[in-house]
Amino acid sequence: MKLILPLDLVADIEPHLPPDTEVVRVDVEGNLDGDASDAEVYFSWFLSRSPTLHKILEAAPALRWHHAPNAGVNHILTPTYLERDIILTNGAGVHGIPIAEFVITYILAHAKHLSELYALQAERHWKKGFAIQELTDATLLIIGAGGIGQEIAARAKPFGLKIIGSRRHPQELPNFDKVVGADEWRSLLPGVDYVVIATPLTLETKEFIDESVLRALPKHAYLINIARGGVVDESALIKALTEGWIAGAALDTVNSEPLPPESPLWSLPNIFITPHTSGHSPKSKQRSIALFIDNLKRYQAGQPLRNVVDKEAGY
Repeated sequence: MKLILPLDLVADIEPHLPPDTEVVRVDVEGNLDGDASDAEVYFSWFLSRSPTLHKILEAAPALRWHHAPNAGVNHILTPTYLERDIILTNGAGVHGIPIAEFVITYILAHAKHLSELYALQAERHWKKGFAIQELTDATLLIIGAGGIGQEIAARAKPFGLKIIGSRRHPQELPNFDKVVGADEWRSLLPGVDYVVIATPLTLETKEFIDESVLRALPKHAYLINIARGGVVDESALIKALTEGWIAGAALDTVNSEPLPPESPLWSLPNIFITPHTSGHSPKSKQRSIALFIDNLKRYQAGQPLRNVVDKEAGY
């Protein structure tokens, strides 16, 4: 069996491959070091973009299974890709722990006024009287109670938060006080303190955090997006933050990345921007490889693969 593997990971993956495996290496530009015409499996990496992917699809007409390390695959499901009958699996679950830790960081930074306190330290200024909040009994709404959402809930629950989740097919989940379905979360917005967006970017979720959602939130609410920039209407968010509809926001992802220097998001005082870094961890690479190797064994044995993407649903 022939595999297409990212150049940066070959040394880590090859010791785990069966002896009858042949490897074709590919760089971030899609350049292959061998013949991929009969390759069945492709493991992409984070820097892969549509032109690179299309280049590999053209070079590998026999491709049957593609594993991507990302949880979100909206950038992969292009019309060209969807023309091919390829099983797509993703990295759902690999990045849940570091992202969840970042979400707790965003919440605590807001509740405890950490940016102001850091600034005071830098100015050597002793000041008291901040409206510092506790998290106990605050309500956290997690839009997207999948793998990442559940990791967030597990870390938020010990702080005493009331946690509500939403998912297409609601069910009882550990650490959630309630899980609602479809658009039921919209009616809950007036009573929440923190909103975390952890849903995939699909046709249904594109810019679904719009003016109506932001106006429905209480003025003290704090919005956190660790999903995809496209789920938020940025013009509506800028207006909400400027006019005080909500207290603030933490964005780990935006519509255009890297965020252009001229974007008004940079200058808003009630926003915390991080450069799409919440999923970073020295353990992510290890987890990604372990997931791929496990799925490779399943693939060879004809067993169901983990994390198969419903390409019609988009996740």
